[in-house]
Amino acid sequence: MSSFSTAARRSALFVSALGLIFSSALTGCGTRSEGETPDSKATAETATAAQPAPVDSAALQRLAMRRDSLRADSIVRKSGQLPGAILPGRRIVAFYGNIRSKGMGILGREPKEQMFRKFAGVIKEWEAADPSIPVQPALHNVTITAQGTPGKDGKWRLMNSKATIEEVISWAREHKCILFLDVQPGHSTLQAELPKLEQYLKSPDIHLGIDPEFSLSTMPGVRPNQRIGTLDAKDINFTVNFLARIVSENKLPPKVLTVHRFTRRMITNYKNIKLDPRVQIVMHMDGHGDPVLKKDSYKDYIVAEPVQYTGFKLFYEYDARPKPHHIMTPSEVIALKPSPLYIQYQ
Repeated sequence: MSSFSTAARRSALFVSALGLIFSSALTGCGTRSEGETPDSKATAETATAAQPAPVDSAALQRLAMRRDSLRADSIVRKSGQLPGAILPGRRIVAFYGNIRSKGMGILGREPKEQMFRKFAGVIKEWEAADPSIPVQPALHNVTITAQGTPGKDGKWRLMNSKATIEEVISWAREHKCILFLDVQPGHSTLQAELPKLEQYLKSPDIHLGIDPEFSLSTMPGVRPNQRIGTLDAKDINFTVNFLARIVSENKLPPKVLTVHRFTRRMITNYKNIKLDPRVQIVMHMDGHGDPVLKKDSYKDYIVAEPVQYTGFKLFYEYDARPKPHHIMTPSEVIALKPSPLYIQYQ
C-alpha cells in the first residue's frame, strides 16, 4: 500500500541519516599511542565523552509505526477505508472447522470435494439473497485448538502441524477463498500464541480469528468446556496491534479479525477496544439453537456493545434441533439490524 511504503521509506531515510551523523562523529574519536601530548589526550577524552548515545532501534520502529497509523487514519477520513479492505464492500461467507477433525465443523466433516460442492451452493444462495454486495468465500480453520488434556506444558492447547496449515492454505487458494486461522488459547495467552502464526499472516489472503470461549488463563484448574472463557479489551488491543504491525511491515491490505461471542462476560471492557484502520474487527455472534434465541443474543451481546462490524454463525448440526427449529436462511440473517457482513457455517 502506498501510504505504508511512503512511511517506511521516510523511516528508513531517517535511520540512514542518523547512521551517517553517528559514523562521521565517531571518525576521529580514537586515542593516540605515539607522540601523544596532554592536550591531544584531553581532546580525545572530550570527543569520547561527547559520543552520541546508541541508536534505539525499537524506539525508531515505534515512531515509524505511529506515523503509519496517523497516515492510515488520514486516508480513512478521506475515503472511509484503506485500499484493499474487504469490509464493508463485500460480505464474507465462511465454512468453519478443522480439516483434520470431523467433529469441529463442516470444514473437515465431509470429504473435501463434497464439502466444496456444498459451499458453492451456499455462496450462490447468498449472492441471490443480496445481489447488492459481492460475496467473499472464506475457510475458517481452528489452528490452535483447546484440548481436553493439559499437555506437557500444562496449557491445554495444541497447534496444527505445519503440513496441516499448508494444506488448508492450498485448499483456500485452490477455491479462491480467503483463510482465517482461529486461535483457542486454552490456558495459554494470545500474547504467547499469536507469534506462532505470524509467518502465515504475512500473506495478504490470510486473516485471524480469536475465541474467548476457550481462553481460560484467568481460571486456574478449569478444563476447556467446563466453563466459558473470557478476553478483555486489552487482549483485543494486543491482537489489533499485532496485526497492524504485520500489515505495515509487509505493505498489506487491512486484516480482518473475528472475535467469537455469545455471552456478555466473554468480552470485558469492550468500550476500551481501540480501532485501527489496518485491522477490521468483526464481533461474531457464535450461539446456536432456536432462531429467536440467536436473534436475541445478536441484539444483546453484539448490537448492544458495538465495536465495528458484526458477524453471525449458523450451525448445521445444532440450529435445526429440536424441530420445529431451523437453520436461518440468508434472507433472515440479512434482515438483522445491522446486517452482518461476516457469516460462518459450522
